[in-house]
Amino acid sequence: MRPSTRYAQSGGLSIAYQVVGDGPLDIVYIPGWVSNLDHAWEFPRLVHVFERLSAFARLILFDKRGTGLSDRNVGFPTLEQRMQDVQAVMDAVGSRRAVLMGTSEGGNMSMLFAATYPERTVALVLNGSFAKGLWAPDYPWAKTAEQVEEELASIARDWGGAFDLSNAAPSLAHDRQARDWLAGYLRNSASPQDAIALWRWNTEIDVRSILSAIHVPTLVLHRTGDRWVNVEEGRFVADRIPGAKWVELPGDDHVIWAGDADRALDEIEEFLTGMRPEPVSERVLLTVLFTDIIGSTSMAAELGDRRWRDVLRRHDDLVRTELRRFGGVEVNTTGDGFLASFQGPTKAIQCAGAIRTSASGLGLDIRAALHTGECERRGHDLSGIAVHLASRLLGYAGIGDIVVSRTVKDLVVGAGITFEERAAAQLRDVPGQWQIYTANPAPE
Repeated sequence: MRPSTRYAQSGGLSIAYQVVGDGPLDIVYIPGWVSNLDHAWEFPRLVHVFERLSAFARLILFDKRGTGLSDRNVGFPTLEQRMQDVQAVMDAVGSRRAVLMGTSEGGNMSMLFAATYPERTVALVLNGSFAKGLWAPDYPWAKTAEQVEEELASIARDWGGAFDLSNAAPSLAHDRQARDWLAGYLRNSASPQDAIALWRWNTEIDVRSILSAIHVPTLVLHRTGDRWVNVEEGRFVADRIPGAKWVELPGDDHVIWAGDADRALDEIEEFLTGMRPEPVSERVLLTVLFTDIIGSTSMAAELGDRRWRDVLRRHDDLVRTELRRFGGVEVNTTGDGFLASFQGPTKAIQCAGAIRTSASGLGLDIRAALHTGECERRGHDLSGIAVHLASRLLGYAGIGDIVVSRTVKDLVVGAGITFEERAAAQLRDVPGQWQIYTANPAPE
């Protein structure tokens, strides 16, 4: 249910806020870039985030000055002024101390608030955050000035139209509902000129010097493949905040409401309450896919850490691209490979073939293994004999092989996939003999 909007006074300005839930803990949610409280409640994915947080806390939402339902056309805000706005909202709702939860650019102000007002900060939660807005020799992951100018030109040209989600939420890049909602959300959050000014303002942020002054419990969340804020920026923040807990999540979405939002929300709830919500388990029939880079250890030694990390990042990007294309769900990464699930075996085999082809363009040899069977799905995790069997099959795959069980072979009759029979094998910790086949998906 959409909460009512109220206003707090801060420096002569009206700051719009909403309160959801009545838990024993206060969470002040600080959005990135721009926001609109009313329009946020029109998108189920963002509503789900609010509902999860308000299930165990009193969630305090607000639009920063110059955006959404708060006073507009207020000039160039400073981080100090935005901190004053947070205090004004907390005072208005009677919150003496709260968790500051900052996402993206909202994380910078949250960091500064926690360092400046530890007596009002219970804890700090950062999601997809960064310490500096522009590239520097000692901060090489941020965007260059040239890249920022290209982004500003794109905002000026396309503001109001369907938003390109390929960087912010690539898992929803082709979701028309998400793109249309975000376009409306942004239109109602700021004018084109204000959006450009705030975007440029974000690039001038640099909070590196205050990270060591943060002395409240801190959780830093970041998705490995985040295309908007490089994961190294999250690691930088976590490494420099004393005692910070670093949690790296799979996926390449930047915004918390895209991809596997519940995985991030589970981490937040456990960090703040000491308890992780008990996931409901269900038994489902799925096709399980394991992939692996052959010779990864020797390649890492040959290339060195930095170049190898770059190769791994590109490998992970291409695997996630193919998983989305074929309807696969990323379950976990294994360092140099992936565990994914599919509703059926045909798409899984085709996806494995596409990953093999794409990886060859990076000079990587891939092997894959699949099995279809009953799995226990518990929250984000998969377990059961099907997962165990597929992992054992991977050991029988050579360079470029896609090995499958007889079960998979029998289920894809008529799909245009050919198979070569291998010898039957006794798989470790799996009872019985298992006939193994090599699958050859038809070229796309």
